[in-house]
Amino acid sequence: MPEFDKATQTELEAAAFRRLVEHLRGRNDVQNIDMMNLAGFCRNCLSKWYRAAAEEKGLPLTDPEAREIIYGMPYKEWQAQYQKEASPEKKAKFAASGQGQH
Repeated sequence: MPEFDKATQTELEAAAFRRLVEHLRGRNDVQNIDMMNLAGFCRNCLSKWYRAAAEEKGLPLTDPEAREIIYGMPYKEWQAQYQKEASPEKKAKFAASGQGQH
């Protein structure tokens, strides 16, 4: 595995994160429950991790602000435009995974 200096590593990680967020913003057809069932994380998880990282740096950031950064719009607006009711099967799979417990 190549070794990078810390600054370069941070730049590469930041670029990958920005690309992931951009990709997710373009895939509004992919529901958060689908992401949770498949990968164990979703857009909301990313926004919580982003907020936590800001807090570690002493930067105040609310959950709604962090979600807007990840979603590219206010969360309520995204929900109204793109969120669909999950099927009973998807809900059961999510419930069985225990992921909703954290």
